[in-house]
Amino acid sequence: MPVRESYLRVEKSPNFPDSRGQMILSAIINEHFVTGEPVGSKALAEKFANASGLSSATIRAVMGDLEERGFLEQPHTSAGRVPTDKGYRFYVDNLLGVLSLSNEDLRLIGGEFGIESELIDTPDRLMERTSQLLSALSNNVGIVVSPSLAQDRLQHIEFVNLSDNRVLVVLVSAPNIVHNRIIRLNVAFTREDLEQAANYLNAEFAGKSLSEIRAEILKLMHEEKALFDKLLQNAVILCSQSIEDDGNPLGEVFIDGTTNILSKKDFADLERLRGLLSTIGERSKLLQILNECVARDEKSKAGSVQVIIGSENPTPTLQNCSLISAPYRVGDGSAIGTLSVLGPTRMEYARMISIVSYVARVLEGTISRNSRNN
Repeated sequence: MPVRESYLRVEKSPNFPDSRGQMILSAIINEHFVTGEPVGSKALAEKFANASGLSSATIRAVMGDLEERGFLEQPHTSAGRVPTDKGYRFYVDNLLGVLSLSNEDLRLIGGEFGIESELIDTPDRLMERTSQLLSALSNNVGIVVSPSLAQDRLQHIEFVNLSDNRVLVVLVSAPNIVHNRIIRLNVAFTREDLEQAANYLNAEFAGKSLSEIRAEILKLMHEEKALFDKLLQNAVILCSQSIEDDGNPLGEVFIDGTTNILSKKDFADLERLRGLLSTIGERSKLLQILNECVARDEKSKAGSVQVIIGSENPTPTLQNCSLISAPYRVGDGSAIGTLSVLGPTRMEYARMISIVSYVARVLEGTISRNSRNN
Protein backbone atom coordinates (compact mmCIF):
# COMPACT_ATOMS: atom_id res chain seq x y z
CA MET A 1 0.00 0.00 0.00
CA PRO A 2 1.24 3.55 -0.65
CA VAL A 3 3.10 5.48 2.02
CA ARG A 4 1.06 8.50 2.99
CA GLU A 5 1.91 11.39 5.27
CA SER A 6 -0.07 14.52 6.06
CA TYR A 7 0.96 17.90 4.70
CA LEU A 8 3.62 19.62 6.78
CA ARG A 9 2.69 23.06 8.06
CA VAL A 10 4.95 25.95 7.15
CA GLU A 11 6.00 27.82 10.27
CA LYS A 12 5.62 31.59 10.34
CA SER A 13 9.01 33.23 10.15
CA PRO A 14 10.18 36.48 8.58
CA ASN A 15 12.96 34.52 6.87
CA PHE A 16 10.60 31.99 5.28
CA PRO A 17 9.45 32.64 1.71
CA ASP A 18 5.82 33.56 1.09
CA SER A 19 3.52 31.35 -0.99
CA ARG A 20 4.88 32.78 -4.25
CA GLY A 21 8.47 32.20 -3.12
CA GLN A 22 7.62 28.66 -2.07
CA MET A 23 6.12 27.95 -5.50
CA ILE A 24 9.21 29.32 -7.28
CA LEU A 25 11.60 27.43 -4.97
CA SER A 26 9.73 24.17 -5.52
CA ALA A 27 9.74 24.70 -9.30
CA ILE A 28 13.48 25.41 -9.33
CA ILE A 29 14.24 22.28 -7.28
CA ASN A 30 12.11 20.12 -9.58
CA GLU A 31 13.64 21.60 -12.73
CA HIS A 32 17.18 21.34 -11.36
CA PHE A 33 16.63 17.69 -10.51
CA VAL A 34 15.69 16.94 -14.13
CA THR A 35 18.40 18.97 -15.88
CA GLY A 36 21.22 19.19 -13.35
CA GLU A 37 21.78 22.75 -14.58
CA PRO A 38 21.17 26.18 -12.99
CA VAL A 39 17.59 27.31 -13.56
CA GLY A 40 16.90 30.72 -15.10
CA SER A 41 13.86 32.96 -14.92
CA LYS A 42 13.06 32.41 -18.61
CA ALA A 43 12.62 28.65 -18.14
CA LEU A 44 10.32 29.25 -15.16
CA ALA A 45 8.35 31.94 -17.00
CA GLU A 46 7.48 29.37 -19.67
CA LYS A 47 6.23 26.97 -17.01
CA PHE A 48 4.13 29.67 -15.34
CA ALA A 49 2.90 31.26 -18.58
CA ASN A 50 -0.73 30.90 -17.52
CA ALA A 51 -0.25 32.06 -13.93
CA SER A 52 -1.20 35.70 -13.38
CA GLY A 53 1.43 37.99 -11.96
CA LEU A 54 4.35 35.69 -12.72
CA SER A 55 6.17 37.40 -15.53
CA SER A 56 9.86 36.82 -16.14
CA ALA A 57 10.64 40.07 -14.29
CA THR A 58 8.53 39.02 -11.31
CA ILE A 59 10.17 35.61 -11.23
CA ARG A 60 13.64 37.22 -11.34
CA ALA A 61 12.71 39.41 -8.39
CA VAL A 62 11.44 36.43 -6.39
CA MET A 63 14.58 34.44 -7.25
CA GLY A 64 16.74 37.35 -6.10
CA ASP A 65 14.84 37.46 -2.81
CA LEU A 66 15.26 33.70 -2.33
CA GLU A 67 18.98 34.08 -2.97
CA GLU A 68 19.27 36.87 -0.39
CA ARG A 69 17.51 34.65 2.16
CA GLY A 70 19.94 31.78 1.46
CA PHE A 71 17.59 29.36 -0.29
CA LEU A 72 19.24 29.71 -3.71
CA GLU A 73 22.69 30.49 -5.01
CA GLN A 74 24.12 31.56 -8.36
CA PRO A 75 27.10 29.39 -9.40
CA HIS A 76 28.19 31.86 -12.10
CA THR A 77 27.35 35.50 -12.75
CA SER A 78 25.51 34.80 -16.00
CA ALA A 79 23.92 31.53 -14.83
CA GLY A 80 20.56 30.81 -13.26
CA ARG A 81 20.14 29.63 -9.69
CA VAL A 82 20.49 26.30 -7.93
CA PRO A 83 19.09 25.28 -4.52
CA THR A 84 21.32 25.54 -1.45
CA ASP A 85 21.29 23.04 1.39
CA LYS A 86 18.99 25.47 3.22
CA GLY A 87 16.67 25.52 0.21
CA TYR A 88 16.53 21.72 0.09
CA ARG A 89 15.91 21.58 3.85
CA PHE A 90 12.95 23.97 3.60
CA TYR A 91 11.62 21.98 0.65
CA VAL A 92 11.86 18.65 2.52
CA ASP A 93 10.35 19.99 5.74
CA ASN A 94 7.55 22.07 4.25
CA LEU A 95 6.82 21.55 0.57
CA LEU A 96 6.68 17.80 -0.13
CA GLY A 97 2.98 17.47 0.62
CA VAL A 98 1.39 14.02 0.49
CA LEU A 99 3.98 11.27 0.01
CA SER A 100 3.04 8.19 -1.98
CA LEU A 101 4.58 5.46 -4.06
CA SER A 102 3.86 4.92 -7.73
CA ASN A 103 2.28 1.68 -8.88
CA GLU A 104 5.55 0.78 -10.61
CA ASP A 105 7.59 1.22 -7.41
CA LEU A 106 5.04 -0.82 -5.48
CA ARG A 107 5.21 -3.54 -8.12
CA LEU A 108 9.01 -3.73 -7.97
CA ILE A 109 9.08 -3.83 -4.18
CA GLY A 110 6.26 -6.37 -4.03
CA GLY A 111 8.00 -8.55 -6.60
CA GLU A 112 11.14 -8.63 -4.46
CA PHE A 113 9.49 -9.29 -1.09
CA GLY A 114 5.97 -10.44 -1.87
CA ILE A 115 4.48 -13.26 0.15
CA GLU A 116 4.41 -15.49 -2.93
CA SER A 117 8.08 -14.89 -3.76
CA GLU A 118 10.74 -17.41 -2.83
CA LEU A 119 11.67 -17.13 0.83
CA ILE A 120 15.17 -15.89 1.56
CA ASP A 121 17.49 -18.56 2.98
CA THR A 122 19.57 -16.35 5.27
CA PRO A 123 19.26 -12.89 6.88
CA ASP A 124 22.48 -11.83 5.14
CA ARG A 125 21.04 -12.67 1.72
CA LEU A 126 17.90 -10.71 2.56
CA MET A 127 19.95 -7.63 3.54
CA GLU A 128 22.04 -7.96 0.37
CA ARG A 129 18.96 -8.10 -1.85
CA THR A 130 17.41 -5.14 -0.04
CA SER A 131 20.49 -2.98 -0.70
CA GLN A 132 20.32 -4.00 -4.36
CA LEU A 133 16.64 -3.06 -4.51
CA LEU A 134 17.26 0.38 -2.96
CA SER A 135 20.08 0.99 -5.41
CA ALA A 136 17.96 -0.02 -8.40
CA LEU A 137 14.97 2.09 -7.33
CA SER A 138 17.03 5.19 -6.54
CA ASN A 139 19.85 4.95 -9.10
CA ASN A 140 22.03 5.89 -6.14
CA VAL A 141 23.79 3.93 -3.40
CA GLY A 142 21.63 1.52 -1.39
CA ILE A 143 22.85 0.71 2.12
CA VAL A 144 21.43 -1.78 4.62
CA VAL A 145 22.84 -2.34 8.10
CA SER A 146 21.76 -5.42 10.00
CA PRO A 147 21.16 -5.29 13.74
CA SER A 148 24.20 -6.42 15.69
CA LEU A 149 24.17 -9.65 17.64
CA ALA A 150 24.76 -7.56 20.77
CA GLN A 151 21.14 -6.35 20.53
CA ASP A 152 19.65 -9.78 19.81
CA ARG A 153 18.10 -11.97 22.49
CA LEU A 154 19.38 -15.50 22.80
CA GLN A 155 16.95 -18.33 22.03
CA HIS A 156 19.39 -21.20 21.70
CA ILE A 157 23.09 -21.89 21.23
CA GLU A 158 24.97 -25.00 20.10
CA PHE A 159 28.66 -25.83 19.62
CA VAL A 160 29.96 -28.29 17.00
CA ASN A 161 33.54 -29.59 17.06
CA LEU A 162 35.61 -29.05 13.93
CA SER A 163 39.27 -29.82 13.25
CA ASP A 164 42.30 -27.88 14.56
CA ASN A 165 40.60 -26.65 17.76
CA ARG A 166 37.91 -24.89 15.75
CA VAL A 167 34.31 -24.83 16.89
CA LEU A 168 31.19 -23.97 14.90
CA VAL A 169 28.86 -21.78 16.95
CA VAL A 170 25.20 -22.01 15.93
CA LEU A 171 23.36 -19.18 17.66
CA VAL A 172 19.62 -18.70 17.30
CA SER A 173 18.35 -15.25 18.26
CA ALA A 174 14.81 -13.96 18.43
CA PRO A 175 12.81 -14.34 16.30
CA ASN A 176 14.29 -17.65 15.03
CA ILE A 177 17.21 -16.03 13.21
CA VAL A 178 20.18 -18.37 12.83
CA HIS A 179 23.76 -17.06 13.01
CA ASN A 180 26.76 -19.30 12.28
CA ARG A 181 30.30 -18.47 13.36
CA ILE A 182 33.55 -20.43 13.51
CA ILE A 183 35.84 -19.70 16.46
CA ARG A 184 39.38 -20.94 17.09
CA LEU A 185 40.31 -21.95 20.65
CA ASN A 186 43.65 -22.40 22.41
CA VAL A 187 42.57 -25.70 23.98
CA ALA A 188 40.68 -28.72 22.70
CA PHE A 189 37.10 -29.40 23.81
CA THR A 190 35.39 -32.78 23.74
CA ARG A 191 31.90 -33.21 22.34
CA GLU A 192 30.64 -33.71 25.89
CA ASP A 193 32.32 -30.46 27.03
CA LEU A 194 30.58 -28.55 24.25
CA GLU A 195 27.17 -30.08 24.96
CA GLN A 196 27.40 -29.35 28.69
CA ALA A 197 28.51 -25.76 28.09
CA ALA A 198 25.67 -25.18 25.61
CA ASN A 199 23.10 -26.66 28.01
CA TYR A 200 24.36 -24.37 30.78
CA LEU A 201 24.22 -21.25 28.60
CA ASN A 202 20.74 -22.09 27.28
CA ALA A 203 19.45 -22.64 30.80
CA GLU A 204 21.05 -19.53 32.34
CA PHE A 205 20.89 -16.95 29.56
CA ALA A 206 17.98 -17.72 27.21
CA GLY A 207 15.92 -14.56 26.66
CA LYS A 208 18.73 -12.17 27.52
CA SER A 209 20.45 -9.91 25.01
CA LEU A 210 23.99 -10.80 24.02
CA SER A 211 25.27 -7.53 25.47
CA GLU A 212 23.73 -8.50 28.83
CA ILE A 213 25.21 -11.99 28.52
CA ARG A 214 28.63 -10.51 27.75
CA ALA A 215 28.49 -8.38 30.89
CA GLU A 216 27.56 -11.37 33.06
CA ILE A 217 30.24 -13.56 31.48
CA LEU A 218 32.89 -10.91 32.14
CA LYS A 219 31.73 -10.77 35.74
CA LEU A 220 31.97 -14.55 36.06
CA MET A 221 35.50 -14.49 34.64
CA HIS A 222 36.63 -12.49 37.69
CA GLU A 223 35.02 -14.80 40.21
CA GLU A 224 37.06 -17.52 41.89
CA LYS A 225 34.32 -20.07 41.25
CA ALA A 226 35.15 -20.05 37.53
CA LEU A 227 38.68 -21.18 38.31
CA PHE A 228 37.53 -24.37 40.00
CA ASP A 229 34.31 -25.23 38.15
CA LYS A 230 35.25 -26.83 34.81
CA LEU A 231 31.72 -26.50 33.36
CA LEU A 232 31.55 -22.82 34.22
CA GLN A 233 35.08 -22.25 32.94
CA ASN A 234 34.26 -23.90 29.60
CA ALA A 235 31.04 -21.93 29.26
CA VAL A 236 32.85 -18.66 29.96
CA ILE A 237 35.53 -19.41 27.34
CA LEU A 238 33.10 -20.51 24.65
CA CYS A 239 30.58 -17.74 25.20
CA SER A 240 33.15 -14.94 25.38
CA GLN A 241 34.78 -16.16 22.14
CA SER A 242 31.40 -16.47 20.43
CA ILE A 243 30.23 -12.91 21.05
CA GLU A 244 33.45 -10.97 21.63
CA ASP A 245 33.37 -9.11 18.28
CA ASP A 246 29.77 -7.95 18.43
CA GLY A 247 30.03 -4.83 20.53
CA ASN A 248 29.31 -2.48 17.63
CA PRO A 249 26.05 -0.49 17.97
CA LEU A 250 25.20 -1.67 14.46
CA GLY A 251 26.00 -4.85 12.60
CA GLU A 252 27.08 -5.78 9.10
CA VAL A 253 26.93 -3.27 6.22
CA PHE A 254 25.53 -4.26 2.80
CA ILE A 255 26.18 -1.74 0.01
CA ASP A 256 25.10 -1.75 -3.61
CA GLY A 257 25.21 0.79 -6.44
CA THR A 258 28.47 2.58 -5.68
CA THR A 259 29.14 2.74 -9.43
CA ASN A 260 25.91 4.72 -9.89
CA ILE A 261 27.53 7.87 -8.56
CA LEU A 262 30.35 7.70 -11.13
CA SER A 263 27.99 8.78 -13.91
CA LYS A 264 26.46 11.73 -12.04
CA LYS A 265 27.60 15.22 -12.98
CA ASP A 266 27.18 16.22 -9.31
CA PHE A 267 30.42 14.34 -8.57
CA ALA A 268 32.52 15.72 -11.42
CA ASP A 269 35.13 16.95 -8.91
CA LEU A 270 37.57 14.01 -8.76
CA GLU A 271 38.92 14.86 -5.30
CA ARG A 272 35.42 14.94 -3.84
CA LEU A 273 34.56 11.73 -5.64
CA ARG A 274 37.64 9.96 -4.26
CA GLY A 275 36.78 11.11 -0.74
CA LEU A 276 33.18 9.94 -1.12
CA LEU A 277 34.21 6.52 -2.44
CA SER A 278 36.69 6.17 0.42
CA THR A 279 33.97 6.90 3.00
CA ILE A 280 31.56 4.45 1.38
CA GLY A 281 34.26 1.78 1.46
CA GLU A 282 35.11 2.36 5.12
CA ARG A 283 32.77 0.14 7.13
CA SER A 284 33.45 1.69 10.53
CA LYS A 285 32.81 5.22 9.24
CA LEU A 286 29.50 4.22 7.67
CA LEU A 287 28.45 2.46 10.86
CA GLN A 288 29.18 5.61 12.84
CA ILE A 289 27.20 7.80 10.43
CA LEU A 290 24.22 5.46 10.35
CA ASN A 291 24.31 4.98 14.10
CA GLU A 292 23.85 8.74 14.42
CA CYS A 293 20.74 8.41 12.25
CA VAL A 294 19.35 5.80 14.66
CA ALA A 295 20.16 8.11 17.59
CA ARG A 296 18.32 10.98 15.89
CA ASP A 297 15.34 8.72 15.31
CA GLU A 298 15.21 7.75 18.99
CA LYS A 299 15.13 11.43 19.97
CA SER A 300 12.43 12.29 17.44
CA LYS A 301 9.39 10.36 16.29
CA ALA A 302 10.19 6.65 16.56
CA GLY A 303 10.31 4.97 13.18
CA SER A 304 10.54 8.21 11.22
CA VAL A 305 12.69 8.77 8.15
CA GLN A 306 15.81 10.85 8.75
CA VAL A 307 17.04 13.15 5.96
CA ILE A 308 20.55 14.62 6.27
CA ILE A 309 21.29 17.18 3.59
CA GLY A 310 24.73 18.33 2.46
CA SER A 311 26.50 20.45 5.07
CA GLU A 312 24.25 19.07 7.82
CA ASN A 313 26.45 15.98 7.69
CA PRO A 314 29.49 16.32 9.97
CA THR A 315 31.52 14.04 7.67
CA PRO A 316 33.31 16.35 5.17
CA THR A 317 33.31 13.82 2.33
CA LEU A 318 29.50 13.59 2.48
CA GLN A 319 28.77 17.31 2.52
CA ASN A 320 27.70 17.36 -1.14
CA CYS A 321 25.42 14.35 -0.55
CA SER A 322 22.09 13.61 1.04
CA LEU A 323 21.45 10.54 3.19
CA ILE A 324 17.88 9.30 3.62
CA SER A 325 17.59 6.63 6.33
CA ALA A 326 14.92 4.69 8.18
CA PRO A 327 15.21 2.19 11.03
CA TYR A 328 13.72 -1.28 10.95
CA ARG A 329 13.11 -3.42 13.99
CA VAL A 330 13.46 -7.15 14.49
CA GLY A 331 11.58 -9.34 16.93
CA ASP A 332 10.42 -7.41 19.99
CA GLY A 333 11.93 -4.21 18.61
CA SER A 334 15.08 -4.24 20.74
CA ALA A 335 17.25 -5.11 17.70
CA ILE A 336 17.43 -2.17 15.29
CA GLY A 337 19.01 -1.92 11.86
CA THR A 338 18.88 0.83 9.24
CA LEU A 339 18.41 1.11 5.52
CA SER A 340 19.45 4.15 3.52
CA VAL A 341 19.79 5.79 0.14
CA LEU A 342 22.91 7.90 -0.38
CA GLY A 343 23.17 10.25 -3.34
CA PRO A 344 23.76 13.86 -4.38
CA THR A 345 21.76 16.67 -2.81
CA ARG A 346 20.04 16.92 -6.20
CA MET A 347 17.74 14.07 -5.32
CA GLU A 348 14.09 13.14 -5.86
CA TYR A 349 13.29 13.61 -2.16
CA ALA A 350 9.58 12.84 -2.06
CA ARG A 351 9.98 9.56 -3.91
CA MET A 352 13.13 8.51 -2.01
CA ILE A 353 11.57 9.23 1.40
CA SER A 354 8.51 7.18 0.42
CA ILE A 355 10.65 4.29 -0.85
CA VAL A 356 12.95 4.16 2.19
CA SER A 357 10.01 4.33 4.62
CA TYR A 358 8.00 1.68 2.80
CA VAL A 359 10.87 -0.75 2.21
CA ALA A 360 11.78 -0.54 5.92
CA ARG A 361 8.28 -1.71 6.86
CA VAL A 362 8.27 -4.43 4.18
CA LEU A 363 11.68 -5.64 5.37
CA GLU A 364 10.38 -5.92 8.94
CA GLY A 365 7.44 -7.97 7.74
CA THR A 366 9.62 -10.23 5.59
CA ILE A 367 12.01 -10.94 8.47
CA SER A 368 9.07 -11.76 10.73
CA ARG A 369 7.47 -14.01 8.09
CA ASN A 370 10.70 -15.86 7.37
CA SER A 371 11.38 -16.40 11.08
CA ARG A 372 7.96 -18.03 11.53
CA ASN A 373 8.74 -20.40 8.66
CA ASN A 374 12.12 -21.49 10.07
